Amino acid sequence: MLNSKDNNPNLDAKYDVDGKPPLKEAIPLGLQHVLAMFAGNVTVPLIIAGALGLTMGERTFLIQCAMLVAGITTLIQANRIGPVGANLPIVMGTSFGFVPTSIAIGNQFGLSGILGAAFVGGFFEAILGFFLKPLRKYFPPIVTGTVLLTIGLSLLPTGINYFAGGVGAPDFGSLQNLALGSLVLVTIIFFNQYFKGILRMAAILIGIIVGYVAAIFMGKVDFASVAEAAWFSIPTPMAYGMTFHGSAIIAMLILYVVTTVETVGDISGITVGGAGREATDQELSGGVIADGLASSFAALFNAFPNTSFSQNVGIVSLTGIMSRYVVSVGAIFLILAGLVPKLGAILAVMPQSVLGGAAVVMFAMIATSGIVLVAKDDLSQRNLLIVAVALGLGLGLGSVPEALQHFPESVSLIFSGSGMVVSCIIALVLNIILPKEKQSAVQKAAAKNGRVITKSEATSA
Repeated sequence: MLNSKDNNPNLDAKYDVDGKPPLKEAIPLGLQHVLAMFAGNVTVPLIIAGALGLTMGERTFLIQCAMLVAGITTLIQANRIGPVGANLPIVMGTSFGFVPTSIAIGNQFGLSGILGAAFVGGFFEAILGFFLKPLRKYFPPIVTGTVLLTIGLSLLPTGINYFAGGVGAPDFGSLQNLALGSLVLVTIIFFNQYFKGILRMAAILIGIIVGYVAAIFMGKVDFASVAEAAWFSIPTPMAYGMTFHGSAIIAMLILYVVTTVETVGDISGITVGGAGREATDQELSGGVIADGLASSFAALFNAFPNTSFSQNVGIVSLTGIMSRYVVSVGAIFLILAGLVPKLGAILAVMPQSVLGGAAVVMFAMIATSGIVLVAKDDLSQRNLLIVAVALGLGLGLGSVPEALQHFPESVSLIFSGSGMVVSCIIALVLNIILPKEKQSAVQKAAAKNGRVITKSEATSA
């Protein structure tokens, strides 16, 4: 594994969860986290604002709010305050999972209706976080690993869309876009495999910078919006107000249950991919509580629901760097981007194909972390069946949403829009109802050590 510390002798104690590398290393490593999530964080408000017919000024304002909130909530998530926060290198950002429902609510109740429902739903998720410990028995590695695997696989089409230039781009799939994405991807692989120290750990950042510079020389970057952006501006809270509608709140509550499972999967992906261990009860509970409160806080500052970003889980898995300090440094950049619109504009004009070159490998690393987590459980016929059915129906329905066209629109939007939802429900239910196979002493020892037994061992047992 790329993230194994046995294979990365350059990773010393200062890159553990509580380690503090020098700023000359922490800044590029933190910036790499920001660049990885930036496109996703600003895309959500752009999509929703476009669907609701908001003005260009309102779109810019929503992006500014999204950046500021992401930075503040990342600091809280990475630096636990009481029971709030996972105390892990988690980067927060605006969630894609709420987009279809937010648009539906916005078309009926306006932006204030979205923010009101999100505000209530955030507290609901926080309450779930306090009760996560007794519920954790329902999330063994076979379940969380399957969810994480589904997240990674379902994100790959998004990565490829970025790689080809972004959905709706007039030059989508052009040779220039594919060349840029490939340049970034090859650069990341090259620096990760053939360099040591900071150059290896910042491979994603280096790849994005190389791609950005190449895009400038290719004439694919327009800095006009950067020149027009202001130098400093503080977003006004409650600029659109909040209204509360029962149907909108119920729809949001369902999605907050889903994002709770996604957060559990992301936290598990970070601990498995970056530290080779399962997440603790305190990390999971604190992470979910922070996730919920972050969304309520986001609503106050005109931003949409926040959650842990899976692409940053991929960075941790790829680099093995677990330092909360690194992510906190990245959070400062996010806050600056929210207060200094010109900084955000510089990142916003980056071609999506550049980000796509990094996204493909990061999303794939999330999937491999899921595989590692699944393998920690006993790979019995029962467990393999759970993974197979959950992946088959989850990714299948996510890829063919028309299969649910005769269901109510609210149901089809939730279940066909995210393969993770279906995979999670199926994995949870099957793990509860399917009888567990009896294990021999050899099998129990192998499962405990994370080792798959051979056929000869199984036969002798």
